[in-house]
Amino acid sequence: MPVIQSKNTSPAILSFFTALILAAIITVFTLFLRQPWYIDLSAFALTFTVAYTIYFYTLQYFIYRKIKLIYKFIYQTKATKREEFFYQNILPQKSIDEVRKDVERWAIEKRDEIEMLQKNELFRKEFLMNLAHELRTPIFTVQGYVHTLLNGAIDDASVNRKFLSNATKGIQRLVQLADDLDQISKLESGKIPIVQESFVIQELVKDVYEEMMLKARDRNIDMHIKKGTEAAITVYADKQKVKQVIVNLVENALKYGNDGGTITTGVYQMDGGRIYIEVSDDGPGIAEHHLSRIFERFYRADRSRSREIGGTGLGLAIVKHIIEAHGQTVTVRSKVGVGSSFGFTLDKGKS
Repeated sequence: MPVIQSKNTSPAILSFFTALILAAIITVFTLFLRQPWYIDLSAFALTFTVAYTIYFYTLQYFIYRKIKLIYKFIYQTKATKREEFFYQNILPQKSIDEVRKDVERWAIEKRDEIEMLQKNELFRKEFLMNLAHELRTPIFTVQGYVHTLLNGAIDDASVNRKFLSNATKGIQRLVQLADDLDQISKLESGKIPIVQESFVIQELVKDVYEEMMLKARDRNIDMHIKKGTEAAITVYADKQKVKQVIVNLVENALKYGNDGGTITTGVYQMDGGRIYIEVSDDGPGIAEHHLSRIFERFYRADRSRSREIGGTGLGLAIVKHIIEAHGQTVTVRSKVGVGSSFGFTLDKGKS
């Protein structure tokens, strides 16, 4: 029967049609006994009522036991005796359709949880692998120079100071790596407070440009504020941390940009009392498939060139954590052969 075969048939409808069929069969049987019509009608009514009651409550109890088993499986909380009595006797019981929706919702949550755990596990493996690689290079460098000195080079005045100087550079890189990791950990845990104040963002950009002037001059790179955005705009943020963000972005543009290129910083007013700051370069650009991961720790779009240039590989990760600690967002736009633009938002300050 279509009603019984339907996926949306309720226990009440199933019991009704089962009792109706059973009562009709018994009534047809009594007709052959040549009983008065009211006997046949009474037999139909009694059979229908008893059958409906037995089927309905039996079916309800069976389904309730199965539903209870399902909820024991999908929920981790255990109800007290009082809560169980309340759920069974006072609260209306959930329908099969409601249970189906609960199970589907639970399945989606578990699937998302598993996917998240898999992603976290992959990230953890990559992080440990990258960390080991970043540590290995300076450690081997220091180890090589120290062993060479111990094996007799320390008595050679023509090389001993040079080897010590090179070993010191490796140690400095290790110290910088440890400091950057410590800073990221503190930013994630909220241990580094965000002390906000109002300041003119263009003045801060100019300060960074002045500090980077020698590096820019070595590569003949021009640094300026984008035309049309020179007018002073005040932001409300942690000045020293925002300066670190701009330093990291400008330093990256200097490292990876083309000789004779340009670095431009634009400042734009947005709706909702926010300011958008964007540092752009006309360097080689970043391939699109790298952009979604560019702010991960130790992630490098061009590993071979990154090793030559140096750095800890944590600059953009620090940028992301500082901006997010302000409750803001950081973005990247790039195209190979055109250049890259890193932007972030800050709250507008009071002039």
